[in-house]
Amino acid sequence: MELANLTEFLVKSISKNPDMVSVKEFKNDDEDIIEVLVSKDDIASIIGKGGVMINSIRNIVNLASYNSGNKSVKVNIDAF
Repeated sequence: MELANLTEFLVKSISKNPDMVSVKEFKNDDEDIIEVLVSKDDIASIIGKGGVMINSIRNIVNLASYNSGNKSVKVNIDAF
């Protein structure tokens, strides 16, 4: 599974407005960057209390990347 698709699936699963989720992947020499944009209403639930949800998403995506033999992945989240 592609990392951007995995991230999009995870974020949409916990989002109140899954149609408003946008995920883009940027490739870099050192690491891949996945940019996630969600609505302002969803940002709190995606981050979670103390950042627990976003850290879990980051861990799952990094684990999938390492299992595929790829490099480190950075997941950024922002609201629009």
